[in-house]
Amino acid sequence: MDCMFDFAPMEGITDYSLRETHSARFPGVDRYYSPFIAANQTRSFKTREKQDVAPEHNSGVVLVPQILTNHPEVFLWAAGQMLLRGWGTVNLNLGCPSATVVTHGKGAGFLSDPDRLDAFFERVFDGAEKGACGGPVRISVKTRIGVENTAEAASLLTVFSRYPLDELIVHPRLRKDFYQGVPDLDIFEMFYEDYRGRLTYNGDIRSPEDLRRILGRFPKLGRVMIGRGLIANPALVRELQGGPALTMHELQAFHDELLVRRVEALQGFHNASGKMKELWYYFGELFPDREKEIRKIKKARSLMEYRAAAAAFFGDARG
Repeated sequence: MDCMFDFAPMEGITDYSLRETHSARFPGVDRYYSPFIAANQTRSFKTREKQDVAPEHNSGVVLVPQILTNHPEVFLWAAGQMLLRGWGTVNLNLGCPSATVVTHGKGAGFLSDPDRLDAFFERVFDGAEKGACGGPVRISVKTRIGVENTAEAASLLTVFSRYPLDELIVHPRLRKDFYQGVPDLDIFEMFYEDYRGRLTYNGDIRSPEDLRRILGRFPKLGRVMIGRGLIANPALVRELQGGPALTMHELQAFHDELLVRRVEALQGFHNASGKMKELWYYFGELFPDREKEIRKIKKARSLMEYRAAAAAFFGDARG
């Protein structure tokens, strides 16, 4: 299939350890998006955020840092900081449905006020043109189609169409949907037909059949973004490109290397355990009949106990 693939940002999951491990073992992803950097008016980043976008931590990875803010001057500052690190494209998060984000008018919450969003973009692109970022920066957007009602989508499309976005990534769900239900392809079709810039589809691609269905309806799409499907199946892009299916040996090797990287990066299993155990929520999609073994992994309280439970799982799965 003639299509390019991006790895979606997933808070707490797609950190630099996962990106480097995945890109080395499963080539084929064109770009990786960082979990959002919560840029604020103090104009400072958390240590964790600085480490995550550091060039030395993204070897072999084409990274697009994602920025979360609703202040244009803060966005421009953050974009300039990313440019200093060598990342020439930044992405504005308009999709996060978390209540703690939305209640502050950020992420998907920003979509509830198209006029304010319009004013934000006007100041951002005016500032970028005048050199506020210290150099040319490409600005893309990852958005949902509204907060409460699909009728909101038309106004948002009008706003997005006014500005020279490098790319518009549309996840056709409302904020209230979170990740439930099915993406609204009828609303996405409106963007597909009317938006004149580069458009990317994001949402529920987990198999070659899913991709064929999307590209069959939207044949001019040149790029899709995948998140949860790639976490569950790290070889998904290879499969979408006509390659072989994921093997248990590959999944174990990917998991084991990622475990070592995260324990090292986070200075111990105690800090890494949450990130590793969350992966099993997605791996479990491949093994719906192995809930008992996966629960044992999630209950592990030490690195030794976790390793033993994971090794037993992979050994049993291979038979």
